[in-house]
Amino acid sequence: MQYQTTIASSISVSGKGLHTGQQVTVTFEPAPADFGVQFVRADLPGSPSVKAVPQNVFDTSRGTSIQDGSAQVHTIEHLMAALAGLGIDNVRVLTQGPETPILDGSSRVYVEMLREAGIKTLEQPRKFGTVKKEITFSIPEKDIRLTIRPAEHFKMTVNVDYGTKVLSEQQAVLNNVEDFYPEVYNCRTFVFLDELQFLIQNNLVRGGDLDNAIVFVDKVPAKNVLKELSEFFHKKNIEVTPDHVLNNITLRHANEPARHKLLDLLGDLYLLGIPLRAEIIANRPGHFANTAFAREISKNENFFVTFE
Repeated sequence: MQYQTTIASSISVSGKGLHTGQQVTVTFEPAPADFGVQFVRADLPGSPSVKAVPQNVFDTSRGTSIQDGSAQVHTIEHLMAALAGLGIDNVRVLTQGPETPILDGSSRVYVEMLREAGIKTLEQPRKFGTVKKEITFSIPEKDIRLTIRPAEHFKMTVNVDYGTKVLSEQQAVLNNVEDFYPEVYNCRTFVFLDELQFLIQNNLVRGGDLDNAIVFVDKVPAKNVLKELSEFFHKKNIEVTPDHVLNNITLRHANEPARHKLLDLLGDLYLLGIPLRAEIIANRPGHFANTAFAREISKNENFFVTFE
């Protein structure tokens, strides 16, 4: 029999929110069995809380955001992936702002700090989610398809294809959730240069910098564009590498974008509140599809909870 877990001690981290640009502190606190993952807006009157469940997702435009009443918490996916990857079932997450910090654009800092805090075993048996039959969510016109099928062990496969020369077909596979660290946890978010320019022009990336994202360049930009980027991010000598990415960072894996999409999916599916004993195959996943898939699984008659 496996038993539920929480963290052994409280621990905090501070940083900027990617989209709001606000400095925010997030504190992880131990929680009792069957508490799940709950976010507390400690900066709001009464410290309202939001449980991390599929039904509380209200926005997926630039990350996964949850809401309950007046309390909103944005961009929770990397934090949730860290909890899922480390097998932490119960935790209270206090935030001093509306968005979690982007940090380096992956789950790396969250994983390292949670490992430092330690993982504590509780006395309540651990729950697992599994399926009797295959469940699928798809958006055919966008070639998006996410499937969960019966399996004795967890496995997740993610396929992406952005239809460009610089980022076409990639695949990432996680054969055991225990392999999240070290194989996936440090894979960073990414963006195409034209998307980044749009976000900058519309003031939607106020907390962004070139230390927390891979920037792919589909078309070589004019020199003035690179100059504007240098000024915006306060970086010198921004150039396009032969691999068609900006020279701000070095890829940690050849398929880092696909691994990051797997990281996002793992975090979004942890909204189900329990680890999965099933095989998940996802073609072109994203936060809208991931969270819709989680809702579909949660209400499907073929999804059930077991103990192990």
